[in-house]
Amino acid sequence: MNKKIRTEAVDFLFEAILNLKNKEECYLFFEDVCTINELLSLSQRFEVARMLREQKTYLEIAEKTGASTATISRVNRSLNYGNDGYDMAFKRILGDKA
Repeated sequence: MNKKIRTEAVDFLFEAILNLKNKEECYLFFEDVCTINELLSLSQRFEVARMLREQKTYLEIAEKTGASTATISRVNRSLNYGNDGYDMAFKRILGDKA
């Protein structure tokens, strides 16, 4: 994990996120914390990661999500060389389908 992001402020943010109880609370919180574009960018990256794990091509992903090839490549690099955060989330959401 990148030590530069491990700060008290980030810990406090994560604590807030972990205390959200449902999707509606997430919508309320994230609409206040993020701009619409920031939230859409985060969700786009997550969708790109899911599609990469499903072995979709860059072209298919770009057409479906509107993501640039640079974004798809960055997400792919995280999937292959990152901290396995995407895969951890997918396994928890999708179970055996991940």
